[in-house]
Amino acid sequence: MKNFTKIMSLFLALTLLLCFPVGASAAPFDEAVIDMDRKGSLTIYKYDLTNAEKDGIWDSSYVSTGVMDQAGVVDILGGSNRAGDNDSASDLGNGQTSNSYAIRGVEFTYLKIADICQFSQAEEDAPDHVQVLYAIDKSQGEVFLSALGLSNGAKRFERADSLDANRYFYESDTLIDALAGGLSSNSTVVKNALESYVNTQGGVKMPLTDGYGKTGATGLDLGLYLVVETKVPEMVVSTCDPFLVSLPMTSVNGTNASDGGTRWMYDVTLYPKNLTGIPSLEKTLREQVSDTGKNGGSASNIKDGYAHTGTASDGDIIDYQIISTLPSITSESTYLSCYTFVDTLSAGLSYLTGDVKMELFTDTSCTDLITTWREADGMFTVRYNAASNGANAMTIEMTTRGLAELNASKVVYSGASMVNSGYSDCTVRITYQAKLDSDSSVIYGDSGNPNEVVLTWKRTSQNYYDTLVDDAHVYTYGIDVTKLFSDGKGDFSKVEFLVKNKTDNYFVKAELNQADGVYYVVGHAASEADATHFIPVDSKGTPGKVIIKGVEDDEYIITEVRTDNGYTLLKEAITVSISQKSSSQLCDCYSRDALGLIQNDPRYASIIQDNGSLHNIPQRHLEHALLTAAATVDGNSVSMMSDGNSKNAEAPLSVVNTRGFDLPKTGDNGTMFITVTGIVMMAAAAVVIVLATRKKNKR
Repeated sequence: MKNFTKIMSLFLALTLLLCFPVGASAAPFDEAVIDMDRKGSLTIYKYDLTNAEKDGIWDSSYVSTGVMDQAGVVDILGGSNRAGDNDSASDLGNGQTSNSYAIRGVEFTYLKIADICQFSQAEEDAPDHVQVLYAIDKSQGEVFLSALGLSNGAKRFERADSLDANRYFYESDTLIDALAGGLSSNSTVVKNALESYVNTQGGVKMPLTDGYGKTGATGLDLGLYLVVETKVPEMVVSTCDPFLVSLPMTSVNGTNASDGGTRWMYDVTLYPKNLTGIPSLEKTLREQVSDTGKNGGSASNIKDGYAHTGTASDGDIIDYQIISTLPSITSESTYLSCYTFVDTLSAGLSYLTGDVKMELFTDTSCTDLITTWREADGMFTVRYNAASNGANAMTIEMTTRGLAELNASKVVYSGASMVNSGYSDCTVRITYQAKLDSDSSVIYGDSGNPNEVVLTWKRTSQNYYDTLVDDAHVYTYGIDVTKLFSDGKGDFSKVEFLVKNKTDNYFVKAELNQADGVYYVVGHAASEADATHFIPVDSKGTPGKVIIKGVEDDEYIITEVRTDNGYTLLKEAITVSISQKSSSQLCDCYSRDALGLIQNDPRYASIIQDNGSLHNIPQRHLEHALLTAAATVDGNSVSMMSDGNSKNAEAPLSVVNTRGFDLPKTGDNGTMFITVTGIVMMAAAAVVIVLATRKKNKR
């Protein structure tokens, strides 16, 4: 009977195991313990998860397991086409490419900080205590422990002190919680401390991530490792948090694994997340003088008359502003190593040197001023040089001192719990002035005078950089007067015109270029006495021309104040009106920048326009239409003339003087009649006198 009972019990036990498997995927006996003779490996893939999520091909709920996931991660993020792109390759600033969302140029540094040991100790009247601990060298690990708030072995597993007087023993829970707490309450300080720690303690640098975002290390001794990002390319605004990884590690359940807690993994694959983004860049202009430039004259209001397109007269001063929101700076690894503006003015515009000013604000509206820098302060340098096609270039480059201030200043983020440093996410406003020249180098008409700026910026991975580009256009026009005489015999040099800007109430001042036969505007005159008298000249073989170049889009009154003798002046002044409107042609400067990810990338236009709020990417999609001009003369539309290849450049009109009517003449015949009459009357008088004398004598 007892034997039967034993057999039935065994049968029931086997039945339960078959029907309800317990630990069916448990590790084999020899794999359930660490093989200390083995080596470990660490493989890391870096992807632009920020934009992958925006493009809808990545779900942030993915749970990493440490197991390589080719189909679920690598093929998707490293082999798919980015939204709106034709292929899976993305151009990089250093001439290389990265695949799909892979981030190339990231450097990870790792340092073994602890050995894995198993503690076993029996206490009186208690069962034996057994658990895994991590042994950290007291001397070499002090900076690490201090950064986590564990100085002098705080919160260590004190029962293990007797194992080794030179080491502190910690439970994994304590280290995990301390690292998370430090990053949460004092992110920038903790990240800087740990990034510095691995470098000074002989941490090993992995190769920069390749075109697939991959890097790694093999043949690693088993133990606990601290891994930090020590270099990042320009697009990474926030390094991933420093993390601890145990080699080997016990398997965990996640998206691509379900054998958690069943085995030791010696080869670990990770997909740490970065926040990515770029700074912003926008260049606008306005005519400086408020009454002629259609602005309120405010020097601080970035919207007071500033636009991508504007108009001015030759000789006018143009106010330019370049506004750039700095990227996030979250630790020393994300410090900016280059932030340089190259500004180019087309031929026909000249820099007024010595007036470059850089202001920094906490807000994008540039209302909360932090500080103002000028070149003499040593934060940036300004260089001028000639560019192609007669253009002029100005380079504004941050100095070492200026970069240090941008990266590490405590002026903006002074709290212990700060997550940013320096001037992270602040706005830079650069202002300067230029003059619209009074000569043929100026482009008149619809082609306008483009003024481009390119921002080049780098972080710590200095072989990797990005650019942003923006531009503005200033327009100016001309008036082409043809002076005629009805009989073709008048003297053009005897004719004079005055030109008044009716819109802004000033007289036009200009100087004649004899070689061109063109009057180029040089300024404004408040009174008629100071106004230019425009006299028709021979212009390239055509006599009787008054060509005035360099007038803005306004209404002008042209008054003939003198003509040749014998010809009639005009009864009334002539009204010429030049107007502008947006054309159907968009500026193409953004399409020329292959590296400007977001701001200049049409793939992201709908995203930015839809919500305007991209995390860590203070962007808005930029585009602007060019202008086209039209003109009327005395209210009648006229077809504007081209100036070279630039259409709608000059408003044409003809002024004809006719002969005056003849007055009654008092020439030779009239004079003879008067003379003869006088002689006859004098003779008659003489005869009367003679006869009277004779009578008197007879008496």
